[in-house]
Amino acid sequence: MATEGGGKEMNEIKTQFTTREGLYKLLPHSEYSRPNRVPFNSQGSNPVRVSFVNLNDQSGNGDRLCFNVGRELYFYIYKGVRKAADLSKPIDKRIYKGTQPTCHDFNHLTATAESVSLLVGFSAGQVQLIDPIKKETSKLFNEEGSPVSR
Repeated sequence: MATEGGGKEMNEIKTQFTTREGLYKLLPHSEYSRPNRVPFNSQGSNPVRVSFVNLNDQSGNGDRLCFNVGRELYFYIYKGVRKAADLSKPIDKRIYKGTQPTCHDFNHLTATAESVSLLVGFSAGQVQLIDPIKKETSKLFNEEGSPVSR
C-alpha cells in the first residue's frame, strides 16, 4: 500500500479537515439535521419548550411532539427515546417575525388523528390557536399585545 513520508496510509478516511474557507467536520445525522439557525447567546438565551400529545391513531404511532427554537415552532412524529425523530421532515414548521413563541400546549381532550389544537403564547402577549396537522391558523387572541394578567 502506498504511504506518505510520515508512514500514514493514503487511503485514510478523514473525519475533519481545514481549508482557507474554514473547518469541515463529519457530523452524525442527528447533529447535522437539527435546527440550529438560532445563534446561542449565553446571556439571555431563549428557553426551548416541548409539548407532547397522543392522538391514538390506527398506525400505533400516535405520539406527536412540538418544540420551539427561537422564532421557529416545529411539530414532529415522536417515536420514543430509543428511535431518533427525522428532524429533516417536520409535519409542520412555522417561523414567526417580530415575536417569538414562549410557551405552547396541546388540547388533549379534543385531539384526534386528523386534527389537534395547539395554543401558542408569544413574547409580545399574543396567544394563537393553530392546528399543525391541518396546517391551519384558527384564531389570534390579544392581538394588540397588551399584557395578560396572571
